[in-house]
Amino acid sequence: MKKTLIILSLSVVILSSCNKQSYQKIVKSNDNDLKYQKATELFNEGKYSKALQLYEQLVPRERGRTRGEEVYFKYAVCNFEINDYILAGFHFREFSNTYPNSQFAEEALFRSAYCYYLEAPVWSLDQEITNGAIGEFELFISRFPESTKIDSCNTIIDELRENLETKSYKNAVLYYDIGYLRAAYIALENSLEDFPYSKNREEILYYSFKANTEFAQKSIKAKQEERFAEALERYNNYTREFTNGKYIKDVEKLNKSITEQSSIKKTKADNKKIKKTKTDKNNK
Repeated sequence: MKKTLIILSLSVVILSSCNKQSYQKIVKSNDNDLKYQKATELFNEGKYSKALQLYEQLVPRERGRTRGEEVYFKYAVCNFEINDYILAGFHFREFSNTYPNSQFAEEALFRSAYCYYLEAPVWSLDQEITNGAIGEFELFISRFPESTKIDSCNTIIDELRENLETKSYKNAVLYYDIGYLRAAYIALENSLEDFPYSKNREEILYYSFKANTEFAQKSIKAKQEERFAEALERYNNYTREFTNGKYIKDVEKLNKSITEQSSIKKTKADNKKIKKTKTDKNNK
């Protein structure tokens, strides 16, 4: 029994060695047909890393020939399957440009966009790739408006835009947190303009009012009246939309402080006016 097991084990090792040697011979071979057959076999078995090496050699050799489309598309797929999304995305996009009428064109352009999506970073990092991914999916929708993948594209676009929206909002609030009040309310206004239906709309309106109010309070007297008026406008924006909002108590408290400061200023001005009138009468 032990002897049989040893023989079987040796057979497996020998066969494995022969297969490995056979693959290496094919890699070094100049026989394109042999390479193509082996690459197809490996691809169908899901051995994408090995298939990739053969397709990489075949791509320039098969360009312009009958099986050139298939070879290039499967080469891109192999890159995708081994998680090299940057290279895969590049080749899928190149494929869709080179073979716009191919049977693989729709799948290639979708995968190109999807590679961008998989590489898109979290909201706190630079969002250049996120913007690129949105552009790729929008291109796919315009090229293949009847595709069964349209719903998936729209769902992914919404997810990516939420990343951009979150970054826009968080960056604006960060300005407020570190005391850059003017930069904060400008950034908040821009965020609301870019994403009018933001899930953070209430927070944006609240922080915009708060930043405007505190900025006005810290301004020189000559500028305060104008800036309090701007703050009051933001107060109206918030209360008009969120009468019973979660920040309403704080908003009303801040608005009261604006009214009081404006009243004090007005009272002082009135007192000066009265004093001046009395002085003028006495002089007469």
